[in-house]
Amino acid sequence: MFGPALFLLILLVIVVLVYVALGVRIVRPYQRGVVEQLGRYKETVDPGLRIIKPILERIRTVDMREQVIDVPPQEVITEDNVAVSVDAVIYFEPTDPQRLLYNVNNFILAVTKLAQTNLRNVIGEMSLDEAFTSRERVNAALRQILDDATDKWGVRVVRVEIQRIDPPADVMSAMHEQMKAERTRRAVVTEAEGTREAEVTRAEGEKQAAILTAEGVRQRDILIAEGEAQAVRTRADAEQYRIEQVAIGEADAIHSVFRAINDAGTDDRVIAIKYLEALQGIADGQATKIFVPADMSATLGTLGGIAEMLRDGDFPPANPRPEPEQRSQAQPSPAAVQQAAVQQPAVARRPVITQPAPDPSPANPMGPPPGPPAQQTPPPPFVEPPFE
Repeated sequence: MFGPALFLLILLVIVVLVYVALGVRIVRPYQRGVVEQLGRYKETVDPGLRIIKPILERIRTVDMREQVIDVPPQEVITEDNVAVSVDAVIYFEPTDPQRLLYNVNNFILAVTKLAQTNLRNVIGEMSLDEAFTSRERVNAALRQILDDATDKWGVRVVRVEIQRIDPPADVMSAMHEQMKAERTRRAVVTEAEGTREAEVTRAEGEKQAAILTAEGVRQRDILIAEGEAQAVRTRADAEQYRIEQVAIGEADAIHSVFRAINDAGTDDRVIAIKYLEALQGIADGQATKIFVPADMSATLGTLGGIAEMLRDGDFPPANPRPEPEQRSQAQPSPAAVQQAAVQQPAVARRPVITQPAPDPSPANPMGPPPGPPAQQTPPPPFVEPPFE
């Protein structure tokens, strides 16, 4: 009795459970869900538990994470007609799930073909060297082109990177040779610059050494000259001191002689007698030279007075010796004493060469002291020599 009703109830419960199970959907955190109802876009749901109407609605999930697409190698001809193989990678992220699902059928294929086409355009406007050295510019240009093209697809191109640029084998060999030559040139230039800097440094060092040597020689010459000048000054001072001492000694000797003569009471007649004795000594010997006094009248008068004095034996007594105080007061000047002591009469010489008579001692220019008057021998008669 309850068999068919129970069966229908169980069947109904199973259908309800299946319906509910088909209507429950879970959207992942990195996904967005696009709900379609009877084939039309209804809404976009966020991650979480979502319940839809089975058979009437469905949810299409879109991965919102950043994704990468590998662009296959593409033959590209550069501006200088070199065929190179270029491959790249594209990084993108969806921004609008609705446009990504409805505006493009196959986004991966569309982006790949778009990247290959634009690679031909961008690389074709560059030379091979620029393509190698301007990768950043190529990446920026491709990213800008792809981003503008995929904006309506609900996708943002994050960046584009050129993986490889492979030229042909012969071009690669030529590039290696060029690089080798460039490196050789740089090495030669670097070596030349190093040699030049070394020569400049060496020349500067030699210049500085020459300057220091010249400075040392100059300082040495200056010191030698200063030493010689000091030595000359010292010798001159010593010679001056010696001459001064000799002069002082001679002056003292003259003072002593004059003082001795003055103490002995000698007058002009004694000096005249000593003068005649000196003439007698000069006349003695084998010499043919005759000394004649210049003032003959004065000499004859002196000789007559001496002869009378000797004949009569009248000698005046010696003057008494003055006291020391009187001697110091009556002492004449040194110039007068020296003139009186060393003055000699002028003589006329005959043109006959003979041995000169020795000079009197400088310490006693007046000769030996006179003896007693009684023991002196009279001088020989004077004979006037003929004058030439």
